[in-house]
Amino acid sequence: MAPDQPLNLSYPFDGKWQVRNSPANRVPSHGTALFGLSYAIDFVPVDDDGRSAPFTFGSLFRSEAAEAFTGFGRPVLSPVDGVVVGVHDTEADHHAYRGFPSVGYALTQRRRAAESWLALIGNHVLIETEYLTGTAVVALCHLKQGSAEVTTGQRVAAGQPIGRCGNSGNSTEPHLHLHAVDGRNITQAHAIPIQFDGSIPHNGSIVERR
Repeated sequence: MAPDQPLNLSYPFDGKWQVRNSPANRVPSHGTALFGLSYAIDFVPVDDDGRSAPFTFGSLFRSEAAEAFTGFGRPVLSPVDGVVVGVHDTEADHHAYRGFPSVGYALTQRRRAAESWLALIGNHVLIETEYLTGTAVVALCHLKQGSAEVTTGQRVAAGQPIGRCGNSGNSTEPHLHLHAVDGRNITQAHAIPIQFDGSIPHNGSIVERR
């Protein structure tokens, strides 16, 4: 059973990001409680018009380079004070999939899940922080290849750059996936509810931080 008190986080970015798959709309937010994902949330970087990238006729029929998206490479910040307990940033960023290509990509998700946890989260940083009478681990996933700015064992402060937004792992377009669990063994840990600056944003809302 999840604890009643959410882990309070700072937003892990600057600029405009759209909320998707929020636990404010449903739990489990990503449709599964596996891997501690019950309260996970996604943030998609967007431009001043609220778009992650222009949607063209070609977007309906073919994949698109991750570099074509406004948020690819945008800095990701630590949402907590804590200690880095895991870093991985060697996975390649792949093309993005919208329109009809996203359907085909979705059909291969089961295969990726069967491969490994790494095939799902891609490049990531794990940060351990104080929570209630113990600790929690915050996972920041789908980071850009080679972008990690921290190392395992390093102490970080909230707002400190830890990497850059990418499109690695199980991702249809460049975005940041975040969730918190109660242990370092991510595949066996249990989900911890989260909030940002005292609340949790709903799907479709745009968070702007400066």
